[in-house]
Amino acid sequence: MNIQALAKQALEAQKMSYSPYSKFRVGAALLTKSGKVFTGCNIESASYTPTICAERVAIAKAVSEGEREFEAIAVTGDGDWTYPCGVCRQVMREFAPDLLVIVVKSETEYREHRLSELLPYSFGPEDLTEAKGE
Repeated sequence: MNIQALAKQALEAQKMSYSPYSKFRVGAALLTKSGKVFTGCNIESASYTPTICAERVAIAKAVSEGEREFEAIAVTGDGDWTYPCGVCRQVMREFAPDLLVIVVKSETEYREHRLSELLPYSFGPEDLTEAKGE
C-alpha cells in the first residue's frame, strides 16, 4: 500500500466537498482489500441532520459496489488534524475492526492509527450474536 498515494486521493476528494454551512471541507480515500480505492467528501444539508461525512460516503460507495473488506482509510480536513467522528468510527468498525486510519495533513505529513486504538471497547456484529445466545 502506498500511503502517500492514498493521502493524495483524500486531499483530492476534499476539493469536492459540499460544505456551504460549516465551510469545513473533509475528504476520504478508502482502500479495500481487493486494491480498489473509493473516495468521499462531506455533503452538508441546510437541515444539518442529513449531513454525511466523507468517510461514510466512501464506505457507502464501496459497499454499494459489493466491497466489504477494507484495509485502510485516509482522512483529511480543513483543521490541523481531522480525525473521524464517532459515527464514522462506528461505521468503520462494522466492516473492519482493526482498520488502518491515516489522518492526513499533507501528502507527506500524516499519522497512522488502528481503528481499535481510536474506538476501544467497541460494539460490533458479534455482540449481537452473543446477546442472542448463539
